[in-house]
Amino acid sequence: MSHTVLIVNEATLQKMKDHYGVPAKLPAGAVFAAKVDGCSVTGYRSGKVLFQGKEAQTESAKWEGQAAASKPKKASPPSGQLPAGFANMSVAGSDEVGTGDFFGPITVVAAYVEADRIPELAALGVRDSKDMKDPEIVSVAKKLLRTIPYSLLVLRNEKYNDLQESGMSQGKIKAILHNQALGKLQDKMAPEKPEAVLVDQFAEKSIYYRHLKGQKRIIEENVFFSTKGESIHLAVAAASILARYAFLKEMDTLSEKAGFTIPKGAGPKVDEAAARLIRTYDESVLRHFTKLHFANTEKARRIVRGL
Repeated sequence: MSHTVLIVNEATLQKMKDHYGVPAKLPAGAVFAAKVDGCSVTGYRSGKVLFQGKEAQTESAKWEGQAAASKPKKASPPSGQLPAGFANMSVAGSDEVGTGDFFGPITVVAAYVEADRIPELAALGVRDSKDMKDPEIVSVAKKLLRTIPYSLLVLRNEKYNDLQESGMSQGKIKAILHNQALGKLQDKMAPEKPEAVLVDQFAEKSIYYRHLKGQKRIIEENVFFSTKGESIHLAVAAASILARYAFLKEMDTLSEKAGFTIPKGAGPKVDEAAARLIRTYDESVLRHFTKLHFANTEKARRIVRGL
């Protein structure tokens, strides 16, 4: 089935919604849906509008002028401009979760989305995980686990703290994890290869590959980097959702071990939770639960001391 995807801003999305109307039942994540001659049209909260059917290109062409003017600005990837039509290519994407959380591991996922499965994933509600509540992430992730090839790596805190204390920066740790996840994914896919690889950018391309010096295997073929990769291709969005799902499961496990709910993030609630762990057990347990180099460690100590 022929399909086309446009990315529009909020004003254009509303205009299209008014034009096509809203049916009694909408797909997950959609704000409008309609069937016109030879084409079905679905608009999503993310700003993506999916046209499917033999007249998909004809129908989408009616909106291309407005879509082009309203596409969100994106930083040019350090590896050069993305190929034309990148959003509709077969891509392996990678993303990570947990790097800014005091509690919990870092989870990295590389996921592969074939071009002809893009409409299916859009219909499942795959989009930027930052725009999704945890229950929806869990629901969509469980479907993705049965739908697409992926590779998951979980770096728990004991190992993370060992690496950090050895002098390895978090940026280097992330680069190694992304590279390994992409390598494992390509092994699963072999002999098939993605048309491109998109890494959700956390470092300049030159720095990313500098971090990988000395690694036995480095994924370099057709690799692109961009911030907000979830809005560029559903492969990164899918990777983000699966990484978040894995992180949530790990946090549930930590909460069971602690005997109370472990909070996410790195705010005051986190400091109180760490202090509670120290009082209940002793400070040594933080090595298992937390990233020790965060400022939250000292804040928790001060709470325990009553300062």
